[in-house]
Amino acid sequence: MKLLIVDDHPIVRAGLKRLLGGEDRFEFVEAADGKEALARCRQEQPDLVILDLNLPGLGGLEVIRRLKLEAPERRILALSMHDDPLYAMRALQAGAAGYVSKNAASDAILEGVRRVAAGQSYVAPELAQELALFSVRAPAHPLGELTRRDLEILRLLGDGRSLAEIATALGLGYKTVANNCAAMKAKLGVARTADLIRIAIENAVASQL
Repeated sequence: MKLLIVDDHPIVRAGLKRLLGGEDRFEFVEAADGKEALARCRQEQPDLVILDLNLPGLGGLEVIRRLKLEAPERRILALSMHDDPLYAMRALQAGAAGYVSKNAASDAILEGVRRVAAGQSYVAPELAQELALFSVRAPAHPLGELTRRDLEILRLLGDGRSLAEIATALGLGYKTVANNCAAMKAKLGVARTADLIRIAIENAVASQL
């Protein structure tokens, strides 16, 4: 089984390969960012993708969406430093079959890889419970009304990107990005782009998604 590991940190890719080294059935392929991941998938046609959500440029959620559009049967396990159920929900909605925190125990990560490789779904039990309760929790998550594209733009704003840079990174028109920002301001009840940047930082969107 060919496995693509996508993470911008070489030490993380190496650590995952060591962790999975006992699984003789895996042939490893690597990518350091979203665009490289898309290219490697087209070249190598991996059976399983382990994908960090916090990627430079093209974010993990958008990469998942594009990978599933190109190959709906592709199995994807999302990784993140974030334990918030919102991010797990977004990854699953984008098309991932599983979601694992980088802070999880090695056994949990291995279990996630095995389950997703076998065509099943996997979310750590404690996070699965949070997901089940997510829709009825109060107060609502401050980012709960945002779309996948909104979150991508918000993440890049939090990284200090200009609207023009965001448009280039996501392959969108400048006006489209500006309109998304206007819509986000209305959803979040703020008036300035600086407020969106503050919200991104306060909710760890820039560093975690």
